[in-house]
Amino acid sequence: MTTTPLFLRNTWYYALPGEQLKPGQLLSKILLNEPIVFSRDLSGTVFAKQGETRSYPTCEVQGNIWIYMSNDDTSPPSGSVPQVPGFGNQSYQAVQTIRFPCDINHAVVGLIDPAHIAFVHQAWWWRSPKTLNEVVKTFEPSLYGFTMKRHPLEQQTFFYRLIGRNPHIEISFQLPGVRIEQVSTEKHMVCNLTAITPISETETEETTIFYTTLPWFPVLKPLLLWFTRSFLNQDREILIKQQMGLKHNPPLTLVGDADAQSRWYYRLKAEFARSQMQGRPFVNPIQEQTLRWRS
Repeated sequence: MTTTPLFLRNTWYYALPGEQLKPGQLLSKILLNEPIVFSRDLSGTVFAKQGETRSYPTCEVQGNIWIYMSNDDTSPPSGSVPQVPGFGNQSYQAVQTIRFPCDINHAVVGLIDPAHIAFVHQAWWWRSPKTLNEVVKTFEPSLYGFTMKRHPLEQQTFFYRLIGRNPHIEISFQLPGVRIEQVSTEKHMVCNLTAITPISETETEETTIFYTTLPWFPVLKPLLLWFTRSFLNQDREILIKQQMGLKHNPPLTLVGDADAQSRWYYRLKAEFARSQMQGRPFVNPIQEQTLRWRS
C-alpha cells in the first residue's frame, strides 16, 4: 500500500502577499522544507529560486504570489492558480497571516471542520455552543476538491448582518489547501480566500485574504482584522493542545457527516498522489452528497 506524502508536488501553493515583495527586493522563506528566495525585478516580474540552480514557476494574481512546487525542472505548471470569482485581477482589501505548530494535514482539517466553530470560536459577537442547530448542506465535486452549493445564509452573525439583505453563501475547497467563501447579498459581495502553506513537517502557515465590493469596508477594516486575529489565535490554541496528544501518533477517528469533509480531504490527497505517480489525469473521488451535522 502506497503512503500518501505529506507534501504534494506539482501543484500551486500560496507564497506571500504581493505587497510584501518590492521591486529590486529579495525575500527568503521556507516552503515544504526548502529554502526559497523570492525576487521582483524592476518590471514587476516575480521569480523564485531554491539555491543557485533550481527555479520554481510563480504567478501573481489578485495581489497574491503563488509558487508551483514541481517535482523537477522538467515538470511544467498544470492547473490554474486559485482565484476569487467575481473580482477579476483586483487586489485584496485585507490580509492576515498566522503560523500553526502542526503539519499541513491537521491545519487543513481544522480549516474545513464544520462542527468546531461553535465550540472553538466562542464570543458574544459570534456563536455559543448553547445554541446548537442542525445544519443540512449539499456538496458537489469541483476542481481538485468539493463545493458547498450556494444557499441562503440561515445563521447570520453580527458581521454578516452588516453586508446587506438576503445573503447567500457558497464555500469551496481544493488541494493542496485552499478554501474560498463567497457571501453575496442583493447589492454586495464579501469573499475570503484562506490558503494553507506547509513550512515544514511541524509548522504550517495560514493566510486569510478578503475581497469585497462594500464601499465602507475601509472604515471597518481594523475591526475585521481584529476579529480575524482572534479567530486564528483560537484555532492556534486548540492546535497547540492537540499536538500534546498527536505526538504519540494515535490513529485518527473520522466518523459521521461532521467529519465527512476531512475524510474527503484525505481521499483527494491520496488520489492526487496516485495520479502523479501513475502519470494519469486526476479523477475526483467525491460525489454529490447532502450532509447533516450540529453547529
